[in-house]
Amino acid sequence: METFAELWQNYWWLVFPLGAGTIALVGKVSSASERASKRRHQQRLEIMRAKSELKAVSTGATQNASTASAESQATQLARLFAAHDAVTARWLDYELDVAKLIAFPAMSDGRQPLTAAFLRAQRIADGLRPPSPKARITPDELTEYRNAVADYEVAFDVAERDARRVKDSAFTDAERKRLDKAKQLLTIAIDQAATPAERQVAYRRVREELDGLISLSDDAVEVLESKVALELPAPGIHPPAP
Repeated sequence: METFAELWQNYWWLVFPLGAGTIALVGKVSSASERASKRRHQQRLEIMRAKSELKAVSTGATQNASTASAESQATQLARLFAAHDAVTARWLDYELDVAKLIAFPAMSDGRQPLTAAFLRAQRIADGLRPPSPKARITPDELTEYRNAVADYEVAFDVAERDARRVKDSAFTDAERKRLDKAKQLLTIAIDQAATPAERQVAYRRVREELDGLISLSDDAVEVLESKVALELPAPGIHPPAP
């Protein structure tokens, strides 16, 4: 049997290729780890920034409490309802517009930390909203709802900024190609210059390209289908001359 010294004399040269391969593997793992660390760091910065903004809004709300107390409760609730509805309208502008969802998919992805935080703030604000501006609630309930609306506004702003920053970077190259294809097909699906048959084919292909990439709500599908279903004027029929 060969001793260790004999084995070393015969096979010492194997150390160098093995070492190079090990170094290359460690380098790849290290690079991937660094990228993941940078992503986590960026998310932590966004969350810290969001918390800072929420704190600033909360502080401002506390400082203005004496001014708000001079207003009637109905006036305060009406203003809060308007702010609440404005944020919801901005969110629906993404939720119901398939073109915007393709351009900024993070706005519909509850797995994104900042989008998830916005959706939580939305649920809280909706849950604390009184039935009407004329509803009688306690001062504590009014303060709680006011803070919830402020949180809702800030959480949406932060989620929107992040979605516009990252765009489709979370997808692979192949998935991004599918998104680009869906975007092109969408223009045909809602183009009134195209025939109804062309629009229907393009619409079905849009749904196929987005399947597994972006989840469309029932309302978004209904809005898109209503655009696709628009009929062209019959040939030879022209509007009356003015």
